[in-house]
Amino acid sequence: MNDIIVKDKKSNSDEMKISERLQWGYNVKTHWILSFFRILLGLSLLFAGVSHLTFARAEFVAQVPNWVPVPDDLTVLLSGFAEILLGLALLVLPGWKALTGWVVAIFFVIIFPGNIAQYMNQIDAFGLDTDRARLIRLFFQPVLVAWALWSTGAYNAFKNRNINTIVRKK
Repeated sequence: MNDIIVKDKKSNSDEMKISERLQWGYNVKTHWILSFFRILLGLSLLFAGVSHLTFARAEFVAQVPNWVPVPDDLTVLLSGFAEILLGLALLVLPGWKALTGWVVAIFFVIIFPGNIAQYMNQIDAFGLDTDRARLIRLFFQPVLVAWALWSTGAYNAFKNRNINTIVRKK
């Protein structure tokens, strides 16, 4: 298998595989409490993903902003599949939990405009039937981002990475 090779910014002569550059995010050790919250987040994403595809599909379709260039139902299906995959990754790929944590956090940022559109367009869904309830929901999204980064050890792993300890390609 051919790995993608990138130049190391510290040295023009050294090349590194992408997989080598991401080693800081592999096998990160975390406390059992963080593992509990990672598993809880994974199960929550699985539930949300399944609900996108089944019993809550209509409510999710109603929340898709008008400016999304993909049909509403397809948007809901794709985001549901993404949530299922991310939830499964949090549950069954504990060795890669730090990198998965970053991907989940980025996913939560990407879908945030949908929450803003729900507030701005006063769309009722999931019991959020007042402007106040929809506004409070907006403040929960950063909590989800923080939860993903904290429970997986992603933020600390990235912060403590040391580019000098990465094995370089010869």
